[in-house]
Amino acid sequence: MRTLLLLSMLLAPLQVQAAELTMFAAASLTEAMKDISALWAKAGHEPLRLSFGASSTLARQVEQGAPANLFASADEKWVDYLAERKLLADDTRKSLLGNDLVLIVPADRARKIAVDATLDIAALLGPTGRLATGDPKHVPVGLYAEQALRNLGLWDKVQPHLASTEDVRAALLLVERGEAPAGIVYATDAAVSKGVSIAGAFPEASHDPISYPFAVTKVGDNAEARAFMAFLAGQDARAVFVRRGFRVR
Repeated sequence: MRTLLLLSMLLAPLQVQAAELTMFAAASLTEAMKDISALWAKAGHEPLRLSFGASSTLARQVEQGAPANLFASADEKWVDYLAERKLLADDTRKSLLGNDLVLIVPADRARKIAVDATLDIAALLGPTGRLATGDPKHVPVGLYAEQALRNLGLWDKVQPHLASTEDVRAALLLVERGEAPAGIVYATDAAVSKGVSIAGAFPEASHDPISYPFAVTKVGDNAEARAFMAFLAGQDARAVFVRRGFRVR
């Protein structure tokens, strides 16, 4: 009897720990996922362990064996990357959200700018200023930014003046601090900062649709992870995403 009691006491913490989920999510999802984690806990589950960063960095961590249950990217590319390597649980991938790509300036220099082929980059940045955005080599917001600038015929003028950052929040911070006179981020990032102002939005046709796919990882696949995927598509989570400025699909 004592053996059974001792065994049950030893197993209890493991059972609680097994119910906790670790989620790797794109930096632009920070506030929304914190809100949704609180709702998930209120519904009787363990709060999520959340790790935010560039989708590319997080995807590579999953590839290297990081113990994440779920992954959310700011583009389809990095979920494709994991799917091609068979690192995602079958039939769990869902593209739930969209966003807008915007040009930002420091709040104390707020102005409206036409974001089209007539955009005067030299006047915007000044003689030594740089345009902050995610690294176009791998960070989703930088990839979208490069597409948009190329399609508007501005890339060759902008490229020498880029301040490439590790994720979208780092680009936002450079503009907040006035260390960059302008930046390209998502509309939802600009919305959480009092230190920046949206100068204009890039035409939707100038870049691929901004898409946020979510999936359960193969190594972290369990009933709780799949239940959370269903929760993300539910009414309460959708309301959070809408309130945070995302386009809900």
